[in-house]
Amino acid sequence: MDDREGSMKVSETDISRSGDAGKEKAIVPYEEVAATVEFEKSGGEIKPDGSRDRDVVLAKIATEKRLGLIQAWVENEKSKVDNKAQKKLSAIGAWENRKIAQLDAELKKIEEEMEKRRAESIEKMQNKVALLHKEAEEKRTAVEAKRGEDILKAEETAAKYRTTGTVRTKKLFGIFKT
Repeated sequence: MDDREGSMKVSETDISRSGDAGKEKAIVPYEEVAATVEFEKSGGEIKPDGSRDRDVVLAKIATEKRLGLIQAWVENEKSKVDNKAQKKLSAIGAWENRKIAQLDAELKKIEEEMEKRRAESIEKMQNKVALLHKEAEEKRTAVEAKRGEDILKAEETAAKYRTTGTVRTKKLFGIFKT
């Protein structure tokens, strides 16, 4: 500051209205406060008439500088908060993607296992069907063989009856002849 540092007084605007004596009070040069009050009384117009006007302009510039620094600080804090929130949102997105990837891998593993079980079950069923076809073919072969034997037996019996000239009679219930 300049030569006004020596004449520092506590302004009325800095005295706490609640009367708390334990709180610190800011010390503001009296001339700056007076210049600000005078500047506000003049309607905010700057009148070029000497050092009094210069003090008013300097006070206004100092106030604007202070307000600008405060505004810059506010913007910096907002930027920090936005960056922090963006970082957290990014971390949440990465976590979500990681969890989705894990679940997708687990789902694929389950699907592969189910597909493997399905293939094994299909193979077992196909083996059972093949076994059934084999058994059915064996039974058909046995029936055809029995049929061939029965036909051969019937032909031999017919040839025997032809040679003997007798006709076969059936017994009813093994007792009566018909």
